Amino acid sequence: MSITCRTSLVRSAPGKYETATVQVDDPRQDEIRVKMVASGLCHSDDHIATGDIPVGTYPFAGGHEGAGVVESVGPNTKGFEVGDKVIFSFLPACGKCRWCATGHSNLCDLGAGLLAGTRWDDPSTRLQLDDGTPVGQMCGIGTFSEYTTVAVDSAIKVADDTRLEVACLLGCSVGTGWGSAVNTGDVQPGDTVIIQGIGGIGANAVQGAVHAGAANVIAVDPVAFKREKAQELGATHAVESIEEATEIAKGFTNGQGADVSIVTIGVTKPEHVGNAFASIRKQGTVIVTGLGDITEVGVPIPIGELTLFEKKLKGSLFGSSNPRADIPKMLDLYNHGKLKLDELVTKQYKLDEVAQGYEDMHAGKNIRGVLIFD
Repeated sequence: MSITCRTSLVRSAPGKYETATVQVDDPRQDEIRVKMVASGLCHSDDHIATGDIPVGTYPFAGGHEGAGVVESVGPNTKGFEVGDKVIFSFLPACGKCRWCATGHSNLCDLGAGLLAGTRWDDPSTRLQLDDGTPVGQMCGIGTFSEYTTVAVDSAIKVADDTRLEVACLLGCSVGTGWGSAVNTGDVQPGDTVIIQGIGGIGANAVQGAVHAGAANVIAVDPVAFKREKAQELGATHAVESIEEATEIAKGFTNGQGADVSIVTIGVTKPEHVGNAFASIRKQGTVIVTGLGDITEVGVPIPIGELTLFEKKLKGSLFGSSNPRADIPKMLDLYNHGKLKLDELVTKQYKLDEVAQGYEDMHAGKNIRGVLIFD
C-alpha cells in the first residue's frame, strides 16, 4: 500500500516551493522506500524553481542531496534491509554502461533521465497528489519528501552510527566541490588555486584543494561571511573579486597566474568562465562546476590563448567522482577528522520552510541550509 506524507514541490516554473500531500508508492523490484532524515538545500533545486533547469514533469518534488532510513524493500531486491541507513547519490550508477565500467560512474547513462521526473526505465512516477496527478522526483529521488521511493541505483548503504543530519551533504555538495579540485582539477602539492563562489560547492572545493596540498588557495566571494568561512576551511586568502584573486595568484607564480581556477558560482554566467580563463597560467586549467541557464551558449575566451598557451577548460559533474566508492571514502575522512561537514551547515529548516531556505541562500546567509525531518 502507498504511504501518505508531505513533500515540498514546485507546481510550475518559475515558481516557489510549497508543501503538499502526496501518495508514495510501494517499492518495486530493485527499489526501496526511505523515511527521510535530512536533505541539503542545493542551488540546483532552486534552478528548478527559477526555470534555469527545465524538467519533464510538473508538479515536481525537489531535493536530491539526502539521507534516510529504509522503510521497505521491493520484492527480489538484494543488498538492502528495513532499518538500513542510506545516503542518496543524485547520480544513479548502473554499473554496466561504458562510463560505469571505465570508472566514470558520474557519467552513467542513467543520468540522461534525471530531469524527466519519472523512472529512467519506464514513464511512470512514484509520487502522486491525492487526485492522482503524477509528481516528478528530482533526480529520481525527491529528497524534500518525508518518504520517497527510489531505485537502488541511487542509494548507498552506510554504517548504523552515521550522523545523517550532516552525512546527507555527501550526496551532492561535498563530492561535487571536493572532486572539482581533487579529481577534475587534479590539484597538485604546491599549486595555486582560485575558487570563485563560496557556497555549498565552493566551500568544499576549498577543502579539496587544501587536502590535495595546494600552497595557495584563494577564495572569491562578495559576501564577507562566506570569505570568513572559506578561511576557516583552509583558504589562505579570501577576496571580493576575481581581479584581486588573479593579481594575488600572479604574485605567487612569477606573473603567470593560477594553476587551477574553479568556478562554483551559484548562477554561473559566461563572463565568470572568461574571467577564470584569464586568471590561469600557460597550461593552466579552468574547472566549471557551477550551473546557470543551461540553454545559454558562448564563453568569452580568446582562441589564441587557448591554442598558444595550451590552456584547458573542463566541466565537472559531481566532481568527476564515483559515488559508490567516493561517498563511503569521504564519510571515512569525516570520521577521521580529515573532512569538515558540521561546519558547512549554517542553518536547519523544517519542511514548511524550504522556500525560506532558498530566500536565505539568495541573501548570502548560508553555506548550506539543511532540511531536517521530524
